[in-house]
Amino acid sequence: MPMIPRLLTVTALLMSASSAFAATCRDPAGFEKWLADIRVEAAEQGISAEAIRSGLGGVTFDQSVIRKDRGQGVFKQSFEQFSGRMVSPYRLRMGASLLKKHAGTLARIEDRYGVPPEILVAIWGLESDFGAVKGNMATVRSVATLAYDCRRTEMFQAQLFDALRIVQHGDLTPAEMRGAWAGELGQTQFMPSSYIKYAVDFDGDGRADLLHSPADVLASTANYLKGHGWVRGADWAPDAPNFDALRAWNKSTVYSRTVGYFASRLAEGREARVGQ
Repeated sequence: MPMIPRLLTVTALLMSASSAFAATCRDPAGFEKWLADIRVEAAEQGISAEAIRSGLGGVTFDQSVIRKDRGQGVFKQSFEQFSGRMVSPYRLRMGASLLKKHAGTLARIEDRYGVPPEILVAIWGLESDFGAVKGNMATVRSVATLAYDCRRTEMFQAQLFDALRIVQHGDLTPAEMRGAWAGELGQTQFMPSSYIKYAVDFDGDGRADLLHSPADVLASTANYLKGHGWVRGADWAPDAPNFDALRAWNKSTVYSRTVGYFASRLAEGREARVGQ
């Protein structure tokens, strides 16, 4: 998700801000009136009545999302500290196992999008421990709360409308759409707008399911990177052609370097096994 820093993997490393900034600048009592206006605008944008009804039905303001938003601090870990913690022996073992398990799918994805398997598996591991930790907050409620708040209203209104489009497309139901507190969805944490633009149905079941389908998850991640300038066959180290694509995935240089480092370790392991 792209679009904003990965929160499931990074939030735990952030410093808490003062609780004085926890309140929204709009009165939560006005949320229902605002949501009624959103329903009208969604219809004007061509979103179906059923998607609006099912997507926004029962949605309420969530003050805990505002507290989390105001509680973000400055990411202070060095690359050595962050990569040392995130690229653990467990993740290296799991990554190697999943490279083998999904080798055929990953080969087809690389053929179509030009992104090596190791990069995709590294992102998968860092974002959600290979799908084990996706978050459990209601996506529509989270993005609606952040859209109602005045700090990033325009950005999150766009995310809200795209969340409704995901429902309309039939990729996920509103009940299935649960993830991180700022609206990231799925095993590699796509924001709704990135889901709409880059999610693909790679397993052929008729929907792009980034919560349950590893094939869709990995192909969609590759499609995102290709859409942000990934160059087939080029390096991903800092200052190399593909590092900018990793920075598009996550603006943190430390995080992007860690993806590259993780991928390189996985590639070394695979080459060692092939050479045995």
